[in-house]
Amino acid sequence: MQSHSMIPFNKPYLTGNELDYIAEAANLGQLAGDGLFTEKCRKWLKNNIGCDEALLTPSCTAALEMAALLIDTQQGDEIIMPSYTFVSTANAFVLQGGVPVFIDVKRNTLNIDESLIEAAITPKTKAIVVVHYAGLACEMDQIVKIARKHNLYLIEDAAQGIMSKYKGSPLGSFGDLACLSFHETKNIVSGEGGALLINNSKFTERAEIIRQKGTDRTKYFRGQVDKYSWQEAGSSFLPGEIIAAFLWAQLEQAESISSKRLAIWEFYTRFFTDIDSHRISFAGDAPLDCKINGHIFYALLDDMTARDHFINKMRDKGVHCTFHYVPLHNSEAGKKFGRIGSSMEVTENISERLVRLPVWLGVNKEQVTESALSVISLLEQQHPS
Repeated sequence: MQSHSMIPFNKPYLTGNELDYIAEAANLGQLAGDGLFTEKCRKWLKNNIGCDEALLTPSCTAALEMAALLIDTQQGDEIIMPSYTFVSTANAFVLQGGVPVFIDVKRNTLNIDESLIEAAITPKTKAIVVVHYAGLACEMDQIVKIARKHNLYLIEDAAQGIMSKYKGSPLGSFGDLACLSFHETKNIVSGEGGALLINNSKFTERAEIIRQKGTDRTKYFRGQVDKYSWQEAGSSFLPGEIIAAFLWAQLEQAESISSKRLAIWEFYTRFFTDIDSHRISFAGDAPLDCKINGHIFYALLDDMTARDHFINKMRDKGVHCTFHYVPLHNSEAGKKFGRIGSSMEVTENISERLVRLPVWLGVNKEQVTESALSVISLLEQQHPS
């Protein structure tokens, strides 16, 4: 082990205003949700993403669960989605009896392969869920056309996508519903936290009811009803004001955070572009019509053995790198609750080879790249072509 300190894979960034806003929320005397800071965040999301409505949630998982309720997911309804995603993408629909139908991703973006979607559609299909991996947009023009052609709901899992765009439009503005994450591993954080974005206005009133434990409490606070009561099945999908206050400190500096993060991503991109190695490659080129947010920088090794070796050797040098998802279709729950809707060749290949490098504001990117260079050189010596 070298003498320098360990570089963690992730370190949440603070703007400096978080604690001041939390104190302000406390002094205002409302710590439950839907107060001053919730409203500030709501307006920011509506104005910057262009959605009809934005509702803060305790997590992106909660937003996805709301989406599953809003589209009235029933037992046996099929939901098309990638297998290379976090468990919440599928779990939200499984909780309502839905059946995830997993299809492959594209090699250059690791996003759902839009050319495989239509072949996976059956009379039971209810929705398509796209996941914007690493904050890089899926091919939304084609996917929107497919959803409309087959009268399917379109949901964006934009957990990683805040501040990214597709053909000039923010991610989260395309689907009937979209879900954001503000988990501490994301670009804009509140510890835990998320948001449900609504672009189909038919869902707005029901979303408010579901979010408030199935009651019309939101209408009551607006003075639209003289008392509130239980209207339908719902849950507590409302975060408190302390989370919203923390989030507001982040959102008001979102442009600055995003540009700084992207600068780190671009540094890595230049570094790996200059490496002449058959041992490692990377997906650094976003389609020209996509604006990315620098959320994830990943490299691809030859195989799982090389990937694991890279991770271990980087840790020896004081840099914590990590792999990413285990494909859902290969998991115990994926086999039990879902089905495969296409070949999974790319998903299975990429998932065994992918490694993520630390991308957070303040990371010592020179140390990361210097360490990576020496590890790649070691791999070349051990396994020459």
